[in-house]
Formats: sequence, C-alpha cells, structure tokens
Amino acid sequence: MEKENQTMVSEFILLSISRQQDWNRLLFPIFLVMYVVIVLGNLTIVLAIRMDGHLLHIPMYFFLTNLSLVDVCFTTATVPKLLANMLSGVRRISYSGCLAQMYFFIAFGITDSFLLASMAVDRYVAICRPLHYTTVMSNPICLLLVSCSWLVSHLHALLHTLLMSRLSFCASKQVSHFFCDVFPLLKISCSDTRLNALVVHTEGAVVVNSALVVIVLSYVRILVVVLRIPSAKGKQKAFSTCGSHLTVVALFYGTVIWVYFQPSSSFSAEKDTLAAIMYTMVAPMLNPFIYTLRNSKMKEALKRLFGQKIN
Repeated sequence: MEKENQTMVSEFILLSISRQQDWNRLLFPIFLVMYVVIVLGNLTIVLAIRMDGHLLHIPMYFFLTNLSLVDVCFTTATVPKLLANMLSGVRRISYSGCLAQMYFFIAFGITDSFLLASMAVDRYVAICRPLHYTTVMSNPICLLLVSCSWLVSHLHALLHTLLMSRLSFCASKQVSHFFCDVFPLLKISCSDTRLNALVVHTEGAVVVNSALVVIVLSYVRILVVVLRIPSAKGKQKAFSTCGSHLTVVALFYGTVIWVYFQPSSSFSAEKDTLAAIMYTMVAPMLNPFIYTLRNSKMKEALKRLFGQKIN
C-alpha cells in the first residue's frame, strides 16, 4: 500500500525561466510574441503551399508543409504552459498533464527529425540522381515517408511515456526544467530508473541517430557530386538548393545534441535551459524565414496568397 501511495503523485512543480517573478513578467511578452510568430509564420507557410496546387505536388514543399505543421505542434506542447506559469507565478502541472506534455514533446520532436531526414533524401535524389527523381520521389513514396515519420515518432513517444508512468516520484516534485522531459523526471524519481536510461540510450539513440545518419550520409554524397561539377556557377546553384535545409538542421540538431547526448545524471537545468529555448522556440520561429527569404517559389506563393486575401 505504501508503494502505491508513492506512485500516486498528483502534481509536479516546474522550474521557472527565472527565480524572480519580475523577470518572468518581463520575459513574458517576448516569449508570447515569439510564440505568435511561430504559429502565424508556420501556418502561413502551410496555407501558401496548399493554396498553390503546383507547389503541393513538389516533394520538398510537401515535406515543408508537414514540417511547418509539426513545428507549431512541437512548440504548442510546451510554450503555452510556460507562458501561463510565467504570468501567474503558479508553476504546477498535474501528473497526467506532465506525462501528456512529455509524450507530445517527444512525438513531435522526433517527427521533426524524421521530416528533416526525408528532406535530405529529397535533396540527395534531386542532385545525385536527377534522371530518376520523379520515380524515386513519387507521391506514394513521399506519403509513405511522412506517414512513417508520424507513426514511428508516436510509437517511440508512447514507449517512453509508458516506461515513465511505472516510476515512483516520492522524493521530490520539483522538475528541474520548464517543461516535463525524460531526463529531469528520471532525476527526481525514487524508483530504479536503469531500464528507462537503458531504453533512452539504446532505442532512443537508434531513433534519433537514424535520422541524423540519413542526413549526414545524404549530404556527404551530395558534397562528393557537387565537387565534381566543373563550373563554379553550377556548384553554387547546387549548394543553394540545400542551404535553407542545412541551416535548419544545424539549428535543430546542434541544440538537441547538446541536451540529449549526455548521461541523465549530468543533466543541469542551468546549462540546458537556453538550449531548450533554442529548439522549442527560436528554431521553429526562424524556420519560416529561412525557407522563404531565399526561395523564389515560396515568395511567389506568398504573394499569390496575400494577393488573393486582399482581392
């Protein structure tokens, strides 16, 4: 009976961005504006592509539509709760709400990485096998890649959520992060967390690294092919088609590697809060600008979208 009471935790206390409530209220409008930009920017990308029948059937833009949608969901899994806590000063989250937040954060984060890998494959086929592009990147294959990205990521998130739900939290309810994530919860559990840690560093590593390996191998092959192009203009044109994607990959994986490629025992809230803000808010906010500023097709699609609205 004692063990059962230990597992029935009703709520957790989340870490605030700042220990001083005045600073939290000062940062609140900044984070609110960032969240609004994320939602409006990414949904504008989705709407612009869907309103343009031609772009919707191009694999890269089909993937970009899903990536923008996932970015909105990924940020919404954590930021609204953070904003509410910053404004009210109440940092509580229910036990079920914490597990739900962890589930959706993991699911959408992994979907993001798989979609980035799918986009890398698309760039590889376009540059290295252009004559086979329409066959290899056909609509059914693109749909299969996106469907698998969503399915595998949600199964992965379900596994870690179920493993977390079996743990007891009797020592502390203070989560050393501003949202519920695997490492901070493992750190405060009074149960044996070796199985959870093992799954994180085996199955979790395979899932996360598989997408990263696909991206690295794709761009290694692209680099080899581009370097063989005799003209400087041809090389520049080939690299320009990959620039936006590489920038987004660097933003996403740079911060993710910083946080998750370390032992759970070495997790530090002070060290990782900035990195978490980068991949939950800064990267999703910058993605729409990265994909539109140097993309003539997206600029034309946006002009048609806002032109239709004005008319």
